Amino acid sequence: MSQRARISLSGTDPEKVDMVCKQIKLISEKTGVDIAGPIPLPTKRLKVPVRKSPDGEGSETWDRWEMRVHKRLIDLDADERALRQLMRIQVPDGVNIEIVLRS
Repeated sequence: MSQRARISLSGTDPEKVDMVCKQIKLISEKTGVDIAGPIPLPTKRLKVPVRKSPDGEGSETWDRWEMRVHKRLIDLDADERALRQLMRIQVPDGVNIEIVLRS
């Protein structure tokens, strides 16, 4: 029975998230392990409406701030050599990576 590693990536900058995905794909090609993904998951939009006027006087004008969280999911065969190279990836700021081993 072989194990698989489920890698979930999330971040606010989609280019940085895709860059890490490309690095993982290169590792899988070099080591010859099977890969499924990256699967793009729905983007989470966090919206915050804020009043422009701090004292409450004047017309009601609002700023609408939004932060988007982009997510990717990758399944990778859990080969020891591939996982060691995976741990050496330089993950940029703003990108969260989570690795879970599954049987």
